[in-house]
Amino acid sequence: MLSAGLPFPDIGTDLFSIEIGGITFALRWYALAYIFGILIGWHICLSAMSRPALWKPDGPPLDRTQLENFLTWIIIGVIAGGRLGFVLFYQPTYYLANPLEILMVWQGGMSFHGGFAGVVIAVLSFCLRQNAPVLSTADLLALATPPGLFLGRLANFTNNELWGRPTDVPWAVIFPGEVAQACSGITGFCARHPSQLYEAILEGLILGTLLVYLAWGRSWLKMPGALAGVFLTGYGLARSFVELFRQPDQQFVTEDNPIGHALHFGEWGFTMGQLLSMPMVLVGLGLIVFARRDRSRTTPTHKAAL
Repeated sequence: MLSAGLPFPDIGTDLFSIEIGGITFALRWYALAYIFGILIGWHICLSAMSRPALWKPDGPPLDRTQLENFLTWIIIGVIAGGRLGFVLFYQPTYYLANPLEILMVWQGGMSFHGGFAGVVIAVLSFCLRQNAPVLSTADLLALATPPGLFLGRLANFTNNELWGRPTDVPWAVIFPGEVAQACSGITGFCARHPSQLYEAILEGLILGTLLVYLAWGRSWLKMPGALAGVFLTGYGLARSFVELFRQPDQQFVTEDNPIGHALHFGEWGFTMGQLLSMPMVLVGLGLIVFARRDRSRTTPTHKAAL
C-alpha cells in the first residue's frame, strides 16, 4: 500500500495562453524546452568552434554559416524522425488504421530513438552536401544535445507524462489523473518514481558535464568520433537504467507481462526503450575504440637521441 508521497507541482502545461477570435494560442513549457535547448546547444557549438586549440590542425568541421544551415537540418530530422519513430516503434497498429493522425504532431507522441535516427540521416546528408567531416560534426552535435535532453525531461515532468512505476521511496511523486493513479493492488494514493527527473539528471546534467570536460579538459575533439561515442554509450546506458523505474509502454503490458517487456527470455526481458538503446551503446563503444586507435596511429612517436 502506498499512501504517502510528494505532491505533484501542478504548474500546468502552458506558460501562458490567449484566445483571439475563438482560437487559443498557447506557449507551452515543452516548446520552451526545445527553444532554449537549441539556443544553449548553439552557444556551446560556437564556443567550441571559436577555440582552434581544441581541434586537430585543420580546425573545426563547420564555419558559422554552415552551422546555421546545419541547425535547420537537425530540427527537421528531430521532428520528422521523432514522430515517425513513435508511430513505428510504439503504436503502428493504431496509426495504420488512422494514417492522417500521423501528421498531427500537436497531439503529442515523439520518440527519442526515432528523433535520433532522423538526426543521423540529417547529419550524413548535410555532411555529404557540404563536404564536411562526419565524425567531427557528430562530435559537435554530441556536445550540443544534453541541454535539450535535460530541459525536455523537465518538460515531461511538468506535463505529467512518462512517469515511473509505483514505489514507496521517500521522493516518490503523486502524479494526478486517473491513469497515473490506476495502480494495481494499491489503495489510497499511488506514488511513482519521478523517472523524468532521473533521465534529466543522467542524460542531461551528468552526461553533458562529462562531454564538456572531455572536450575542454581532455582534448577529445582531436579524436574525431570519440565524443559522439561517449554520448551514444552514455545515453544508451542511462536510458536502459531508467527503464527499470519508468512505467512500461501500455501496449506491452498484459496480465502475464506486468513489467511491459517487449522481448522475453523466460522471466527476464527488455523493454522497448532498452531494446532501442542497446545498438546505441554498441555503436558508441565502437566509435570510442576507433577514435582512440586512429589517434594512436596518427600521433608521431619521438625517439630520444643517443
